[in-house]
Amino acid sequence: MSRNITHYDEQLFSKPRKFDPTRFENQSEISPYSFVAFGGGARICPGFEFAKLETLVAIHHLVTRFKWRLCGKDDSFIRDPLPSPFEGLPIHLEPKNVEQK
Repeated sequence: MSRNITHYDEQLFSKPRKFDPTRFENQSEISPYSFVAFGGGARICPGFEFAKLETLVAIHHLVTRFKWRLCGKDDSFIRDPLPSPFEGLPIHLEPKNVEQK
């Protein structure tokens, strides 16, 4: 089954079209194979664990080393084919702890 169909199945997720990353916080409440971004079962992507680790390291450095400011005015989403911010995600990053002269 297509992951797009699975991720928007109201039998698996309440309000499936709402962006809500917290729905994955309690893993015991999620049906097996309902989040299939990396496949599942015997054919799960071998890079799944590496991708999670790589993402956590990158986010750690972005959050701890930079100040973030969103620059977009429109916060609506489109599907192309996955949910994406309508204007992209324009941000301004400023390094933290920069000595000013």
